[in-house]
Amino acid sequence: MAGVWRARQETRREIEGFLSIGPVQVAELDLAAEEDGAAEAGGAREAHGAQGADWAKKTGDARDVRSAQEAVDARGLGGAQEAGDTADAEGAGGARGAELRPGPGSATVTSGAVFVLVRRAGRPIGTVLGQVPEGADPTEVLAGLARKLPGGEAPEPLPRPPSASVVVATRERADQLARALDSLLAQDHPDFEIVVVDNAPATGETRELVERKYGERVRYVCEPVPGLAIAHNRGLAVVRGEVIAFTDDDVVADPRWLTELTAPFAADPRLGCATGLILPARLRTPAQVLLESHGGFAKGFTPRTYDPADPPADDPLFPFTAGRFGSGANMAFRTSVLRAAAGFDPATGAGTPARGGDDLYGFVRVLAQGQRLRYTPRALVWHHHRETWRDLETQAYGYGAGLTAYLTAILVNRPALVPAFLVRLPGGLAHARRLTAVRATAVPPTADGGAADGTGPAAGAPGGHESRTHPWPRRLSRLQRRGMLYGPVGYLRARRALRTVALETR
Repeated sequence: MAGVWRARQETRREIEGFLSIGPVQVAELDLAAEEDGAAEAGGAREAHGAQGADWAKKTGDARDVRSAQEAVDARGLGGAQEAGDTADAEGAGGARGAELRPGPGSATVTSGAVFVLVRRAGRPIGTVLGQVPEGADPTEVLAGLARKLPGGEAPEPLPRPPSASVVVATRERADQLARALDSLLAQDHPDFEIVVVDNAPATGETRELVERKYGERVRYVCEPVPGLAIAHNRGLAVVRGEVIAFTDDDVVADPRWLTELTAPFAADPRLGCATGLILPARLRTPAQVLLESHGGFAKGFTPRTYDPADPPADDPLFPFTAGRFGSGANMAFRTSVLRAAAGFDPATGAGTPARGGDDLYGFVRVLAQGQRLRYTPRALVWHHHRETWRDLETQAYGYGAGLTAYLTAILVNRPALVPAFLVRLPGGLAHARRLTAVRATAVPPTADGGAADGTGPAAGAPGGHESRTHPWPRRLSRLQRRGMLYGPVGYLRARRALRTVALETR
């Protein structure tokens, strides 16, 4: 009983600290093509900026946000860099040639903490987090910080992308779906279709929205059996594109998302899957800020290809650490390859007892067929993170369950992978312990509330990728571990439920 009481007291303290986290503005900053003299790139930037401005006007909503902290995040390009003080930022080039616009979940940028996606000629190169003083020019302050990011190598021109189909599975979230569909219809891809799969609907609201607002521009399909993987498989059965892309109903897609995600398939005939960058659409609640401060869904700003014929030297658990490849809100497959793999395991995914893991299952199945997987950060969607503490609890448990459920599904459906899995099992258990460990703040606060390294306030906003500006609560770590223990059981329950459904429909 004493242990239970202590755990409750600890959770109460964690929630109190959680509720003290303040909101942060989200914005985009596009830097002009500088001393390399790329006039063509500058033209691309202007075109993209015009698209982005129109998209922001269509999809953004006004939120009054404010809070505290200054840092720089160059995810995948060397980690977090020290932001320096505001005076240094203002002297680093100012607003010359820079264009600042609000993200899809924020109003016009004002004073306070701002999380900024930095682009160069329209291409995402990193994120910065800056503190805009009262009365200062936000563009000038943030551009100074942004210019400290490495520019990266100039990308090669993209080939013409293959025909594509975008599948959005949804259930009773018409308002969010409309926002996502508006952004998808603004894509610059030359040849694509959109398919909405209404999963186990309780009302006709989604069908009515699609037919009333979008007509022939969006195809509507109903899948009565609940489960995200089942809904995705339904979409896979009806699409016409050479590449099938999946995203969620709670995202806003960048205007070039689909082109950037699908063009690599034209360049590489052995490419079976591609994933992209996911950034927060808004950071207005403690739950959203906490999640993003521990990495969110982003996998960095460095493109990477995973090849089963040449396993990555830095990942001895490959391919079973599928979470590093990407997430289901931003993924695409060569349609023929995914169909050859029989799609996603229907006993995985949200809406089933397995709770998740359908995307991870798809990644590993494609790699197990000898196909490559490409992560491309130029393919960007903005995701609306969960908003409450209760949401985070559900998410932590579901992620743990989905992880072990997908591993169970892989071993059940691909028994040839069992020997490789057993060899990696000791390292996998150590990885699971690290994954669910209590994560303290990366820079402990000083007695006066500042960061120990002198860079500014220790709390208030997400810093660099996995910079952990807020501690990850023990309660959430415990829930994730419990989810991992439950995952195989949930997967077997989901398989049994599917057999029952099959018998009832005969």
